[in-house]
Amino acid sequence: MTLTREASKAPEAGGPTRRPHPKRPSRRSSETRAGYAFLAPWLLGFIALTAGPMVASLYLAFTNYHPVRGSDWIGWDNFTRMFSDDRFLKSVEVTVTYVVVGTPIKLAAALAVAMLLNSRRRGQGVYRSLFYAPSLIGASVSIAIVWRAMFNDQGVVDDVGQFFGLPPGGWVGDPSMTMPMMILLAVWQFGAPMVIFLAGLKQIPSELYEAAEVDGAGPVRKFLKITLPMLSPVLFFNLVLETINSFQVFASAFIISRGTGGPADSTMFYTLYLYLRGFGDGQLGYAAAMAWVLVVVVGIITLVFFKTSKYWVHYNGERA
Repeated sequence: MTLTREASKAPEAGGPTRRPHPKRPSRRSSETRAGYAFLAPWLLGFIALTAGPMVASLYLAFTNYHPVRGSDWIGWDNFTRMFSDDRFLKSVEVTVTYVVVGTPIKLAAALAVAMLLNSRRRGQGVYRSLFYAPSLIGASVSIAIVWRAMFNDQGVVDDVGQFFGLPPGGWVGDPSMTMPMMILLAVWQFGAPMVIFLAGLKQIPSELYEAAEVDGAGPVRKFLKITLPMLSPVLFFNLVLETINSFQVFASAFIISRGTGGPADSTMFYTLYLYLRGFGDGQLGYAAAMAWVLVVVVGIITLVFFKTSKYWVHYNGERA
């Protein structure tokens, strides 16, 4: 019986011989190759323009590199040198002051205007566009030039100040007024966080405010108990972004101080001093070390924000 079955399965003499079909590539593998093909230009750009320069700057940070004299390996000397560099310490002081004071004021102004615009009134779209317009310009050279002309000696701000009895001289040449001037410039461009706050306010259910009014809650209590907890994820997002951006301020400080960081190094921001050391004095190794210190510090601050966010950031479905 077994032989009969095997014989029936055997191919007939002279019959066609079956050949195995070539294995076709699966649809998933084809999509994978296509995905890598589309991703290849970005990967090449990332390696050539981002990852490659980062690795090169990390090497330069441990060298005494000069574009003409070449490089000599000096180890950690560039990093230890910073603690004895008075202008470096001054740049840290100026930058930290700008971040600690300017960022909260900018976020507070953005939230206040967003709450004013979070209502159905005639012409709200026009108001939102007007408040957002300065952020479209960004930290451009033209705005910095206009800002310097406004706050300089015999500028518009100086003329208005003299009209109210303030001494002449302008803010640009006064070391005690340059930081308020820079913070005012940053606060003026609050349009981007304002739009994000406005989007977050739209997501807060109106039933919460109605229930709070029934319980007799006033505007301050509703803001503290409803608006801030419900808006905390958006506030956290804006806080992280604006803090990182504040550490990177450069163009406005460079234009207003004419690339000197003056007067009396009052506008010597960290990135400006890094630029002056690297491209002004040719000390690219020292500048690279400063850049990596900035990266590490900003990374640590961002990590602290994320670690502490669980104590004050409340997402949907969580109790405030």
